[in-house]
Amino acid sequence: MAFLEIDHATKFFPDPDGRGQLCVFRDVAFGVERGEFVTMVGHSGCGKSTLLNIIAGLETASLGGVVLEGREISGPGMDRMVVFQNFSLMPWMTVTQNVRLAVRSAYPSWPSRKIEQWVERYVEMVGLTGAENKRPSALSGGMKQRVGLARAFATEPKVLLLDEPFAQIDALTRGVIQEELVRMWTASRNTVFMVTHDVDEAILLSDRIALMTNGPDARLAEIVEVKIPRPRFRSSIIDDPEYARLRSHIIHFLVERSRHLQEQALADAQAEGSRAAGELIPTS
Repeated sequence: MAFLEIDHATKFFPDPDGRGQLCVFRDVAFGVERGEFVTMVGHSGCGKSTLLNIIAGLETASLGGVVLEGREISGPGMDRMVVFQNFSLMPWMTVTQNVRLAVRSAYPSWPSRKIEQWVERYVEMVGLTGAENKRPSALSGGMKQRVGLARAFATEPKVLLLDEPFAQIDALTRGVIQEELVRMWTASRNTVFMVTHDVDEAILLSDRIALMTNGPDARLAEIVEVKIPRPRFRSSIIDDPEYARLRSHIIHFLVERSRHLQEQALADAQAEGSRAAGELIPTS
């Protein structure tokens, strides 16, 4: 069994029309090894963020589940930290206070001096030295997300969950923070699961990329391995032939195959339902 195992997870939500339940995704199963960086890519509505929330313990699977180090996840825990796209900082707290809050929660027995040194280390690591006493309202979007990354990495979680963490940041700042994330991950070797719409971001950061078909009733279509050697940089990766091949494969999937596979799965499910109904009809 992998370090993090998504075990045939299915998620239903109430149908907005009030007619039963709507399947967001069905029978998703894959593993993430310790220290691996895995990204999930798919169109809106395929359940990427919902699956991430299930791993975080913020939601529960309708069928199946998630297992971390051999134990089923049943709720939130400090062994999993989430970096959301909307920053999720305490607005009345400074940069240092936001990071300190997480460190104190993760290490309640640590003395104050050790906590302060730990917080200072991670604030410096994300390039926020000099902004320690600023509140979120005085920070740019990129700086806010750096606080989120510092807060998450500082707790040294078993699994770091990234929910489109750069979606609200401008393209130039995004590139800088992506490379900072790679540097921090290389140093920590946290296990990372990220969801994104950005194909280039997925290729730059990931060891493997999971591709989801369109929702509703989305399925895991395939997982592709990123064979481009590390370290990777945005300025040089675009010249790698493997980058062009992989990017073309993923975009082709998103534009054409993801919808076709969804339609095929729905047709198969309807056919199976019809066969099951026919077996219940008595013959004379």
